[in-house]
Amino acid sequence: MKKFLAIAMAAVMVLSLAACGGSAAPAAEEEAPAAEAAAPAAEATAEVKEASAEEVAEVAAVTKVGVSMPTKDLQRWIQDGDNMKAQLEELGYEVDLQYASNDVQTQVSQIENMIASGATVLVIAAIEGSSLGEALAMAKENGIPVIAYDRLLMNSDAVSYYATFDNYKVGQVQGQYVIDTLDLDNADGPFVLEFTAGDPGDNNAGFFFNGAMDLIKPYIESGKVVVTSGQTTFEEVATPTWGTDVAQKRAEDILATYYADGTELDAWVCSNDSTALGVENALAANYTGAYPIVTGQDCDIENTKNMIAGKQSMSVFKDTRTLAAQVVKMVGQILTGSTVDVNDTETYDNGTGIVPSFLCEPVFADANNYKELLIDSGYYTEDQLK
Repeated sequence: MKKFLAIAMAAVMVLSLAACGGSAAPAAEEEAPAAEAAAPAAEATAEVKEASAEEVAEVAAVTKVGVSMPTKDLQRWIQDGDNMKAQLEELGYEVDLQYASNDVQTQVSQIENMIASGATVLVIAAIEGSSLGEALAMAKENGIPVIAYDRLLMNSDAVSYYATFDNYKVGQVQGQYVIDTLDLDNADGPFVLEFTAGDPGDNNAGFFFNGAMDLIKPYIESGKVVVTSGQTTFEEVATPTWGTDVAQKRAEDILATYYADGTELDAWVCSNDSTALGVENALAANYTGAYPIVTGQDCDIENTKNMIAGKQSMSVFKDTRTLAAQVVKMVGQILTGSTVDVNDTETYDNGTGIVPSFLCEPVFADANNYKELLIDSGYYTEDQLK
């Protein structure tokens, strides 16, 4: 079994795409490992062919990986789960993939069932980062390593690793897009802006919001940017469950209260695509001024269509294939006792200590580059965006 796992590890090294890397590392240093991956990948391919059917069967029988996703309501979680399952199964792992329908107790039960059925590693994208204590304690008791996937699992020392995108940088990409598009450093202003952030139960939501706010705040303090509603704290602008309907209701209330007199908006900073869609729905029904910049994240199909149509300005693209590939690699490293790749050991404290993390790089998509990022890369087909 160890031989096959070592072979699988060599093969999966190539799956860690060039877009995945620590934000603090210089670009040249990030490119070197990708350039050097070709030779090991070729060797791994040859060795995999030599692996016997018995070895493949053996590793499949004893290495079950539990993958817990929060919901199928958001497109990105379906893609994450499917990508990871396909890559793990290609390497011979048995995969137990479950979706929890945005119900915490369902997720707890599913994880406990994964443990009871013999999972050797758990990959968990939590509905609420602080609500899985019982299941995580059970994993620790059974010696099962846990990788927190894209959402940090809080207040538990059972978390072995965290794999995500650079979430603070996601917010910075959104904030910088607004700064550049409005030319805040040179234009006179004032410019009018509103914020919609994410779910308070998602640890990432604060990083997204703070990344954007930290860049825009100096312009608010100088008076060049005005938030007409006055709502500028995370608590005021948060959106429980990241719900499109929740974001839409709040946006409708803001538009009715502060913009019914004809005041025009220049930008609405939304932390992700589901909240952006809610804001866009509210604007379509309740706003007649010049259309504002609207930011988002995830490049969901409906939002990408809105970008093409001019209803959304940009969306931060986090290629879930890249993150899935990195996690597959980390799973293999755990199972073979190899050193697990991390590139951040300072940022993510889950309440019991710093969790070693791997951060992948986000980029932004808009109407000018979506074809290259989303269609040419095979992420979507042209038909999906019609």
